[in-house]
Amino acid sequence: MLTVRAPATTANLGSGFDVFGAALGHPADVVRVERASETTISVTGAGAEYVPTDPEENTAGVVARELDAPAHIRIDKGVRPSSGLGSSASSAAGAAVALNELYDRDLSREELVRLAAEGEAVVSGEAHADNVAPSILGGFTIVTDDGITAIDADLPVVVCLPDLVVSTRDARGVVPETVAMDQLVETVGNASTLVAGMARDDPELVGRGLTDPVVTPARAELVEGYDAVTEAAHEAGATGVTISGAGPGVLAVCRHRGQRRAVASAMVGAFDDAGLDAFAYQTEIGNGAEIYE
Repeated sequence: MLTVRAPATTANLGSGFDVFGAALGHPADVVRVERASETTISVTGAGAEYVPTDPEENTAGVVARELDAPAHIRIDKGVRPSSGLGSSASSAAGAAVALNELYDRDLSREELVRLAAEGEAVVSGEAHADNVAPSILGGFTIVTDDGITAIDADLPVVVCLPDLVVSTRDARGVVPETVAMDQLVETVGNASTLVAGMARDDPELVGRGLTDPVVTPARAELVEGYDAVTEAAHEAGATGVTISGAGPGVLAVCRHRGQRRAVASAMVGAFDDAGLDAFAYQTEIGNGAEIYE
């Protein structure tokens, strides 16, 4: 048996729709694999009742099929489904890293990203890698058709998760199909600022770069209380706020680790005022999937 801890992720980061992603220090899924004649899936933990155990409908099961590595796969969910924290990607990433090791496939981490993205297709309908890339590689990642760039960033963040469900398919459905030229220029500028900030571990630049005039405003309509939560986080000292992935999780970048408690409290309080229970993770951009023998 082999065990892998695969971290939650935050994708898009506002200006980097379907391109940017970052690994979070916590929460994480724990995936255990054991060789078998055919693949089986069992799931425990947060929201386990909503995760399919049919290998053809589970991201980890699809990864096992793509690797031709049948196994008994046990997933302990630390990342709640439909949270905007890459829940399905964590399971796919954990399975990819674990089965590659278990079956001595000798694939690189970059190759595993593309393979794990095939597992994501059963959830979103397309093989997106913006969540599986940081879950496998760690840090901040930029995913394009030409390859993956990873930056070993280190920034304190807060992710606030309200008691609300937003499906990936619904969140993709509200994204505008066209953008105005001024919106395109603004988005490119903000994305460039964010990349520079990640390379420098500069929370001010990253916070500025989170702003996006196209996708986030459309998705904010699906997250009750989003505007109030954003304002509260800024007032508590956050340098920038955006929706994490498809939502409903909300990401805030902090200037230093000691600031996270105040930002987290402000965000939870704002959701409470909107009539929603919420929980905040005081975390940081962290490492990728880790193997435990």
